[in-house]
Amino acid sequence: MKALILILTLCIIAVTFSSQAATSIVTQPQPNEFFKLNQTKPQNDGSSCSYTVSIKTSCSSPSYTRDYIGLAFGDAYGYQVYVPRLDDPGSGTFERCSTDTFEIYGPCTYQTCYLYLYRSGYDGWMPEKVTVYSYYYQPVTFYYNTYIPNDIWYGFDYCRGYLPSGTAAQ
Repeated sequence: MKALILILTLCIIAVTFSSQAATSIVTQPQPNEFFKLNQTKPQNDGSSCSYTVSIKTSCSSPSYTRDYIGLAFGDAYGYQVYVPRLDDPGSGTFERCSTDTFEIYGPCTYQTCYLYLYRSGYDGWMPEKVTVYSYYYQPVTFYYNTYIPNDIWYGFDYCRGYLPSGTAAQ
């Protein structure tokens, strides 16, 4: 009986420490003034892949935005999908508390490990999360929950963890 109690106690301690470690690593989106669109990486087989991008706008966002919203995401090997403008010009898209879904076609990538948003305008906008769905890989969600600054690429880059040892990102 004492052995069972000891095992249960150790399990509870292990779960507590592992959940604290998982929640203590909170990554916030960052501005990237050096981010460059990669339009030089050739697609070897000339194929194009489809992606679904789901963007949930925060309930703390303005009621809608007329701002230009751009998107770029890609993998650790330099393959990148770029959409210069997601919003419908002048229509006031990305309404507060709503989810917008886009079908995007671009170069085929490996697992998405970075995503940046670009906003240009005067209304302001706060996405809650952006999820990229691709045919060959698991969906990836990037949690923003903050206003996107004006005229700068803003987001996440987790690519270092996706490269096999001895491989460098381009």
